[in-house]
Amino acid sequence: MADACRPTARRPPPAWAERAFGLDTRSLAAFRIASGAIVAADALLRVRDLGLLFAPRGAIPLDVLRAWQGDPCCWSLATIVDASWCGPACLLAEGLAGVALAAGWHARLATVAAWLAVVSVLRRTGPATNAGDAWLACLLFWGMFLPLGAAWSWDARRAAARGVTATARGLSATVLGPPTAALVLQIAVVYLAAGLSKCNDSWFSGDAIRFAVSVHDHGTPLGERWLGATPLARPLSWAIVGLELAGPLLLVSRPGLRGPLVAAFVAFHAASCLALSIGLFGYVGMAAWLPLAPAAWWAPRAADRPPPLLPWGRSRPVTAACLAAGAVATASLAHDLGPGRERPEPVPLRQLANLGCLHQRWGMFGTVERQDQWASARAELADGRVVDLLRGGRPLDAERPVGGFHSLPHHRWHKFLWNLPRPEHRVFADPLAAALAEDWDRRHPATARVVALELRYARLGRTADDDTLHELLLAAWPRRTAGGAGNLDRLLEAAADGAGGRAPAP
Repeated sequence: MADACRPTARRPPPAWAERAFGLDTRSLAAFRIASGAIVAADALLRVRDLGLLFAPRGAIPLDVLRAWQGDPCCWSLATIVDASWCGPACLLAEGLAGVALAAGWHARLATVAAWLAVVSVLRRTGPATNAGDAWLACLLFWGMFLPLGAAWSWDARRAAARGVTATARGLSATVLGPPTAALVLQIAVVYLAAGLSKCNDSWFSGDAIRFAVSVHDHGTPLGERWLGATPLARPLSWAIVGLELAGPLLLVSRPGLRGPLVAAFVAFHAASCLALSIGLFGYVGMAAWLPLAPAAWWAPRAADRPPPLLPWGRSRPVTAACLAAGAVATASLAHDLGPGRERPEPVPLRQLANLGCLHQRWGMFGTVERQDQWASARAELADGRVVDLLRGGRPLDAERPVGGFHSLPHHRWHKFLWNLPRPEHRVFADPLAAALAEDWDRRHPATARVVALELRYARLGRTADDDTLHELLLAAWPRRTAGGAGNLDRLLEAAADGAGGRAPAP
């Protein structure tokens, strides 16, 4: 770390650059600790899905996944071999890297390992991945170029014991360079893109919040009760759009407002964790703002604040790599915000972005429509019971399961089932149905084995006065045989007999 914290003899940069992009090493340390904790927790939580989302014969088979990704540059260490040990090994690596990162033990190497593991795991479970996973990968990428272990770390303690630095005694410095600018801009563009995507009638009318917090959309029971019928929906919608648009601009143009901005956005994400089922996104959002915490938070007295440290020229190859990655991220953002965003990215840009996992697609909760929707896995068991395998085998709720998407085991399944009705994701429907049945049979006696399973998706009309039920049969198990026999024939006959009054599937 000593070379990372050695002052340079070059001419210092302009004062505005230092104010806009300078980061205190203690703030970077807080970000490191929080990010490491999130990475370790993510690995631990994903263990719940080892048998279904990581197994070679699970819901996401490697051959189907590779064809769905469609790009050899979309790498993952978890897909190198199609073996049952590969997924657990990646989760173990992710957990260990997260612990090492939080402790600041060989911090730079731990950051690289955490980035490799996070990208590998999120791509192994691509259909169940959300924007929070992608944002965590981006933040860790830029963190590889930064001295995250310069303060409050095992590395700093060892360096202090050798008399190399004084960071272990609480002293710190301001770091400035292309990597700090990249991290600040990465944080800013997430909100700017999200705010621009919300400039539409669903947000200006206030309906977006009411729809989003429904448990049949992305809401939690608390969020639905708290915000679902609030008379403040419209001003709250305006406030969120204004915060996401103004926050990034103020962050760069008014660095003196960093403290209030950090507090406002951390509170915003804390509230989103309570009101919405969005996986890691809220926690990653809180961690993302920690490197922007002003030095005054750690040293209230100006006399206690050390002079700035400006490692502009630590390593020319590293700086060049950071600038090249920044150019790729900028091009990806320009495509996502530009007039051609509905078209696929140019192949070279897509491949470069895939190499670094740097795609800039942040239009979260853009146009929010009424989404009263649900999914179920109707299983007929050998003992005559009819249960829902997506909800732990509880009795099937044929219409609007109590709790909606929030009644699924956790957000990964919420995201997976949210995406599954889309045409490009339906390739995972048959493997998911088979994996659910096999997983159930493995954990239950033969008298309770699955005889037949229907994986279904349903939603009501998208307008308040349209209660038409749209239903889609995603998959049936056992699958139809080559001779034409199979469960699907019976299901289609049953659907035809009971389809009176129902609209065709979307």
